[in-house]
Amino acid sequence: MIPKECKRLAEVDFPIAVVSKHSAREKSIRHAHPSTLHLWWARRPLAACRSVLLALLLPDPCDPLCPEEFKQRSRAILPRVQGSTGESDNSLRGALLRFVGDFANWDNSSNVLFVGTARELVRAAHGDSHPLVVDPFAGGGSIPLEALRLGCDCFASDLNPVATLILKTMLEEIPRYGGDLASEFRAESLKVIAEAKSELAAVYPSNSDATEPIAYIWARTITCDSCGAEVPLVRSLWLCKKPQRLRALEYVVHKPDKAIPTIDFRIVSPKAGASLQSGTTSRGKGVCPACNTVMPPDRVKQLLRVQRGGTDVVFDSAGTRIGGARLLASVLLKDDGHGREYVPATEADYKTLFIAKTKLDTLQEGDTFSPLSPSPDEPLPPQGTLGFRVQTYGMAVWGDLFSYRQKLSLLTFAKHIRQVSNTAVRNLLSLVLDRVASRGSSLCLWRYHADQEKVEHVFGRQAIPMVWDFAEAVTTSSSTGSFADGVDVVAIAVQQVALMFAEHPGQVENADARYSPLADESADVWFTDPPYYDAVPYSDLSDYFYVWLKRSQPTNALLKGWLTPKENEIVQDESKLFEGHPKNRETFEQMMAEAFGEARRVLSPEGIGTVVFAHKTTEGWESLLSGMIRGGWIITGSWPIATEMRNRLRAQDSAALATSVHLICRPRAADAAVGDWAEVLRELPMRVGDWIERLQGEGVRGADLVFACIGPAMEVFSRYCRVEDAEGREIPLGGDPTAIEPHNRGFLAYVWETVGRLALEQVLGTAEAKARNGASGALEEDSRLTALFLWTLQATDTESNAKDADTKDDDVDVDEDEEKPKKKKAGLTLIYDVTRRFAQPLGIHLDKWEGRIIETEKGVVRLLPVGERATQLFGESDASAMAHRIEQDVKASRNYTFAFMQDVAAPPEIKPRGRGKAKAAVGTVSEAPAPQMVTTLDRLHAAMLLQSSGQSNGLRAMLKEEQQRGPDFLRLANSLSALYPKDSEEKRLLDAMLLAVPRN
Repeated sequence: MIPKECKRLAEVDFPIAVVSKHSAREKSIRHAHPSTLHLWWARRPLAACRSVLLALLLPDPCDPLCPEEFKQRSRAILPRVQGSTGESDNSLRGALLRFVGDFANWDNSSNVLFVGTARELVRAAHGDSHPLVVDPFAGGGSIPLEALRLGCDCFASDLNPVATLILKTMLEEIPRYGGDLASEFRAESLKVIAEAKSELAAVYPSNSDATEPIAYIWARTITCDSCGAEVPLVRSLWLCKKPQRLRALEYVVHKPDKAIPTIDFRIVSPKAGASLQSGTTSRGKGVCPACNTVMPPDRVKQLLRVQRGGTDVVFDSAGTRIGGARLLASVLLKDDGHGREYVPATEADYKTLFIAKTKLDTLQEGDTFSPLSPSPDEPLPPQGTLGFRVQTYGMAVWGDLFSYRQKLSLLTFAKHIRQVSNTAVRNLLSLVLDRVASRGSSLCLWRYHADQEKVEHVFGRQAIPMVWDFAEAVTTSSSTGSFADGVDVVAIAVQQVALMFAEHPGQVENADARYSPLADESADVWFTDPPYYDAVPYSDLSDYFYVWLKRSQPTNALLKGWLTPKENEIVQDESKLFEGHPKNRETFEQMMAEAFGEARRVLSPEGIGTVVFAHKTTEGWESLLSGMIRGGWIITGSWPIATEMRNRLRAQDSAALATSVHLICRPRAADAAVGDWAEVLRELPMRVGDWIERLQGEGVRGADLVFACIGPAMEVFSRYCRVEDAEGREIPLGGDPTAIEPHNRGFLAYVWETVGRLALEQVLGTAEAKARNGASGALEEDSRLTALFLWTLQATDTESNAKDADTKDDDVDVDEDEEKPKKKKAGLTLIYDVTRRFAQPLGIHLDKWEGRIIETEKGVVRLLPVGERATQLFGESDASAMAHRIEQDVKASRNYTFAFMQDVAAPPEIKPRGRGKAKAAVGTVSEAPAPQMVTTLDRLHAAMLLQSSGQSNGLRAMLKEEQQRGPDFLRLANSLSALYPKDSEEKRLLDAMLLAVPRN
């Protein structure tokens, strides 16, 4: 066994770059991946979990307390998959780290030789007993699944019943029954499909020409306030963008005399490059094609609220459509099984839908699903809940998200799933039903891009946004969104899991992380990915699936609640209550501290823990760290691993995190010493500086590096029971970052200041890091702010362009309401909170530069592109006139001036209270405000604008003058050139300008 004091491999070193590459690549792997059993939000890549867990389980060979037996056995085991380990302890450490990195590769994860080697290494470290790995926030199950792969015992729990059902299926039932479960599942699914298909034949009719309907394209409709026309709300008229087979909708307006206009649709094949008609909705507005009336978002919402969201067709008593959703086209699978055909809607299509409505009404009147109503009448979360927008359009219950036919189809499959006797098989069929539901609501898009034509699932993001035109999958077909397609995907995942984990099941419980059923000191590793503060509304999102799981498994004890638990969920969400109080930041910290305290109780004295975190705000980090400190933990290591793709929409031109930071931690001793603040403050820059250098060598950049530096900083702080200054005042973890005294300011403010100073020193020079103290030779505030901004935005190297097909964050072209900007403004962006944390301790006043080099809106700071500063710098003059003026100023040895220097607001006028003229205030002198000063960055931006406009003479004169002025101009230019994104216009202008600098 590993001695208590012996360091683990994860505490001393880790192959960050290699594991990051494999983790990012895994995001594009779906075939046979365990995650395809069921969607779960913010799921961690198996590669990262596997590698970190293995490093946690193995001792460091270079530690004097590392058992000799482990080193001897490791030297015998590792040559099976790599060359000689060498005789020194350091070479053995290197060999173990290489194996950890190689085993992260998806191609090696199921390789018998690699899996066997990993398990033997674990046995060499822990003897014949299987180490117990505990994850109390297990979610989608990545961590406990990798524990089973490494031959460990695992205990996985989650408060959420949907997550618990996924975990029980994946960790208990599939390993227990092995490959036989997949066979029985397939056999039973054929029966369910056959029975359901027979019942649904009338609502999903087959075509007589041997083509198979696989989807329908619908649009919600509103009535034009001006002309009375029915307006289908369509965001885009494209149906298919494959280069050799372009298909689109085209609308035709009919305007009969003295009658309401009508709008018909036809299908066309536009030529490449041809422009289409515009959609009828944008930014939540509705545009009538008949009279061009624009209906504002509030009016559109009002019209849809009357229709409870507009998901369904409205029929008269004879079954004739009189309003509601409008069918735009049917999608058929060609008789050869390849390619799609698009045909216009017909009256026959509406007749089948009326049949579906009639059948659903009959089902509602029966007691098949008693005591539940057939159609999910459980309420949606309150309006304003994070990630939910549909309530403002009249959708009040979960059933409102689904059309008549979608509800009938799901209920029909659910009815037959209920009749399956084998619990494990029934669970798998329920997971398939959830897959069908994910592509079976009125919030699903038709994916029409060049690489695919299919119904997209609703969770393109960790949210449920509103969409206008939607795609309805034919659940009885064999295409995407069908039950048969779901069975194939799930069966392959079952076979893969059974192959690797047969006869070694884990243990799963539905439990609150604050109250573990485990005994004291029973766990060897506590490894978890906790809730991300206020980032993901897990319970609210999971209710989308929960309402259907209840209807397919009414006797399952996991599914006994009306909805998933909300009160005891550890998230920051003030729309919900905990013990009668809003779930604010203090509640989150308290609940997280209780969970960490419980973890400390169940972990053995020799044990080790890891917490994964990737929140993008400092508040989220402070809350998590506060919980860890209060729970009695010491952070002993910190590894940022790339788990997200840089090509996500949210990651473009912003500081979206590409890494998840894995904080390695141990229980803090009960008799831990009191720390001296002066010593902590002295050690902090050295620890953070070394870490920045190490991470940059691994390709970690920008915001990922910033948050990863919290780990080593916390190592310095968390080893003590508390930290006090010379007067005995305790230094808290967080505080007021604007305060002067450390006991009010808090430790984390000094962490941000240290990272900022080290960054400035790295990119601008030593003087910049000391600028707040009045160091001579320092550049002005705006230069330092720009440099820090760009440094934070640098992208971590993930070496992969694969798209994240699981959660995709902001990867889908929706959130179709009015809050989405019409077009994203140019420029780079940072969260205001992050910008402020850097700026304040370095003496940078953000308000001073608002409107000059930055613009703040809705909590986001935008760095103005240099092109937007042209008028600010040159006024109404064009670049040619400005270049001429600069040439004249240089010849006359005058400092050139800019327009903004005179653009200073006059003091407010003092208006008289009564009649007559205003009297001057006693003791005041009316003075004009002082003109603003020109900075080095202003002059640099002016030069870039001259370069952009081709004013070579003026640019040469300016560059010559700047060289004579001093080194700051070129120093800043070179620094910013190295920091701007490679494909940015600013980078291009700076590099071209630098080529024009006169050479001595």
